[in-house]
Amino acid sequence: MTATEQNHGQAIGEVELSISGMTCASCAARIERKLNKLDGVAATVNYATEKAKVSVPEGLDPQRLIAEVEAAGYGASLPAKEEAKTTAVDEEPDDPTRSLRQRLTGSTVLSVPVIALAMIPALQFTYWQWISLTLAAPVLVWGAWPFHKAAWTNLRHGAATMDTLVSVGTIAAFLWSLYALLFGTAGTPGMTHPFELTIQRMSGDGSIYLEVAAGVTTFILAGRYFEARSKRRAGAALRALLELGAKDVAVLRDGREVRIPTSELAVGDRFVVRPGEKIATDGVVEEGSSAVDASMLTGESVPVEVGPGDNIVGATVNAGGRLVVRAIRVGSDTQLAQMAKLVEDAQTGKAAVQRLADRISAVFVPIVIALSIGTLAFWLGAGGGVAAAFTAAVAVLIIACPCALGLATPTALLVGTGRGAQLGILIKGPEVLESTRRIDTVVLDKTGTVTTGQMELIDVHLDAGADLDEVLRIAGALENASEHPIARAIARGAEQAVGELPAVEGFTSVEGLGVQGIVDGRAVLVGRSALLAEWSQPLTAELAAAKAGAEAEGRTAVAVAWDGQARAVLVVADTVKPTSAQAIAQLRELGLTPMLLTGDNEAVAKSVAKQVGIDEIIAEVLPKDKVEVVTRLQGEGKVVAMVGDGVNDAAALAQADLGLALGTGTDVAIEASDLTLVRGDLRAAVDAIRLSRRTLRTIKGNLFWAFQPDDRRCRDGVQLGVRGQQQPAAARFPQHRRRPGRTHPGHRPAGTGAHARQLTGAASTGSRTSFRVAARSAARSRPLQAPPSWCPPSPRCG
Repeated sequence: MTATEQNHGQAIGEVELSISGMTCASCAARIERKLNKLDGVAATVNYATEKAKVSVPEGLDPQRLIAEVEAAGYGASLPAKEEAKTTAVDEEPDDPTRSLRQRLTGSTVLSVPVIALAMIPALQFTYWQWISLTLAAPVLVWGAWPFHKAAWTNLRHGAATMDTLVSVGTIAAFLWSLYALLFGTAGTPGMTHPFELTIQRMSGDGSIYLEVAAGVTTFILAGRYFEARSKRRAGAALRALLELGAKDVAVLRDGREVRIPTSELAVGDRFVVRPGEKIATDGVVEEGSSAVDASMLTGESVPVEVGPGDNIVGATVNAGGRLVVRAIRVGSDTQLAQMAKLVEDAQTGKAAVQRLADRISAVFVPIVIALSIGTLAFWLGAGGGVAAAFTAAVAVLIIACPCALGLATPTALLVGTGRGAQLGILIKGPEVLESTRRIDTVVLDKTGTVTTGQMELIDVHLDAGADLDEVLRIAGALENASEHPIARAIARGAEQAVGELPAVEGFTSVEGLGVQGIVDGRAVLVGRSALLAEWSQPLTAELAAAKAGAEAEGRTAVAVAWDGQARAVLVVADTVKPTSAQAIAQLRELGLTPMLLTGDNEAVAKSVAKQVGIDEIIAEVLPKDKVEVVTRLQGEGKVVAMVGDGVNDAAALAQADLGLALGTGTDVAIEASDLTLVRGDLRAAVDAIRLSRRTLRTIKGNLFWAFQPDDRRCRDGVQLGVRGQQQPAAARFPQHRRRPGRTHPGHRPAGTGAHARQLTGAASTGSRTSFRVAARSAARSRPLQAPPSWCPPSPRCG
């Protein structure tokens, strides 16, 4: 998809590319840097939507952009044509998680027996190790293929991520196991793995680590699958927006109504919209008058009165009479399509957050690999033998690249998302949790978010001598015969107050003014003051003042008269949710600044803001203006969270650093947001931010304990590995010890069968057993070998 504009006299085109093969935010950044190296090109790549938005100079072939992306090791293509996009709205897209689900299922089935055989000595029958090899090999090759592929791509660009860590760790464990089986003593019939921890120099060629290669691969695949399943898919908000439109329309042809698909509607066609129907496309009213629910566009809960000559917007709902409309915009030119474009642009332009574990891996993994290679070279140079050198190198590689580093984020996310589900909060991806810590401003939509979004009868001003119950019973009965949203609010309020309403005779709707009819033998008027004036029943001074006061606060005032005299003024408005004020106070307690952003008029906005305790308001804004407000706040250095529920909020939700949609709102808003609040209570937004911050703290704590610098486990283990006193089995999971078990004939009793394991490593913050204590305990029960000649005198060396 391309567009062209003028920039300083030079034609600038805009190209959109669909990107494939990205595994993290660093991939998006790498593609972005690659494209921006081209002369005159400015590119923005979004990992979540898998799209690149590229501004290019005139004459640049889009195929050159595709070639650059492919040269970086990723896939790129031009998106489908707009027509195909429109006609394929109802088609379900390919499931992006299908491949991961297949790999996860297959890996789980193969890994469970491998882990069971390695961890339960009673199951270790003759030749069990060869069965484990047969089962683990497909997991490492096929199941872990996405990690290997990503690691190779990163290696080509001199980068390292969590994929590099997983790939290197699992391949090292598998290759060492293969070596031990084929050339060591691990393949001997009757070999078992006893539970014990030994610390001494040895070859380690009698131990296998296939359950590490299979188990870690399966666990990381599970995390990736659940992440991919919950992550926002590119184009979901666009599809939801397009589905809002009418599917067919009644077009006038030679004076007859003919129903055709909306996609066949052309500019200039005249079509009919009956009460309750969606308006098919943007147009101008030629015949009839009605009230149109335009809350999708403006956010206003009060319907808009329209008549001949008024413009109306497609996908809004006709709440009143029959309309004949002439189409003035169709297809991609409609305001609905432009709103979809706003959402798509906001999603594409939103900078992806690089995951914390990836940032750590980018520095840590190369250091570990270099240390392992250095250990190998040192031992070979010192004449320690090839087997001993590789044993030491693999031990360093495994202990310095803890599996817990890869499990820290998925484990915390699993708990965090589970707790979120209990609280009615759906989290769409880890990047959401890692961005909430910086939020300082919360922008709140008004209608449906802070308020209920429904018109309600909130006040009644009576003339002298009028009875409240009588006014409600008579006015409610007349309004009960109308389909107008304000009339329904009055009828509902009256019925709740006085019970069953009487019947109406001679009901008539007066276009743009109100309704009239006979209730209990009385000629009743309900509507604008102009309707009463036509019948020479003007408002008294007191009622006129009450009407003016209500309208000054942005509320709707409805006059009531019968028997030649004005009786009352009914006040209808969208009411504030009972818990909104408490939620605003809690947001302030979190150090956040709330702002009210609405399409309603300023009087309404000020009234609502005063009730809930918000100081800053921005009123009378359209969807495009909402996006611009969020962008402006971001430009001022603020980190913005947006809370909304309507179609008109979708683009702003996508643009914000954190988008929170109420689950009681529209599908479009939910698709465009980062967090979904299942409850319609604004306090859920406070819970969501608290949960996100706590989950992030847990992730950081898990990453900390993955290294455990306070008890120097990593340092001690690496030192022992470099000295050749730590075999890979003990290096991998050094905190738990197995019970003594039998060894196969000829197997070294000094510990080549040692196989201590800790499945979750430091992925749980509660695991703090000191490796130093465990090492000293083992040293007391089994003395170390004499230190090598190069080791300087020290308590650690013996």
